Amino acid sequence: MNNILFVCTGNTCRSPMAAAILKSKNIPGVEVRSAGVYAADGYPASQHAQHVLQEENIDHQHQSAMLTKDLINWATYIFTMTESHKESIIYMFPEGKEKTFTLKEFAGHEFDWDIIDPFGGSLEMYRKTYKDIRENIDKIIERLQN
Repeated sequence: MNNILFVCTGNTCRSPMAAAILKSKNIPGVEVRSAGVYAADGYPASQHAQHVLQEENIDHQHQSAMLTKDLINWATYIFTMTESHKESIIYMFPEGKEKTFTLKEFAGHEFDWDIIDPFGGSLEMYRKTYKDIRENIDKIIERLQN
């Protein structure tokens, strides 16, 4: 069983999209959750994030969640959207260091590990972020299955 935790800042844009994308793949033995380093509990995904997921016919149910020690302990892998998210997790939860990666790092990128935050941006910006996340999730799936 691989428990995958996606983490961004507020858990309303990038990490909910990433979780929805991976869940939509219906991979046996993979459970997916998301959280935010500075999230408030109980908020829906942003309207643009919801719109892009609907355009892609990806079902999503989301309520934002603050990153907790329980989530860190639950996760087999923690994938962050930026290097600063990764650094924050390691600082707040040092026990999670060995299983925390940026999504792009785990996908094999040697540099430029950040996924741009579309918060407050245009629908087109959310579409670009979605595409970046989806392409990198496709790469991590290959790695997780090997």
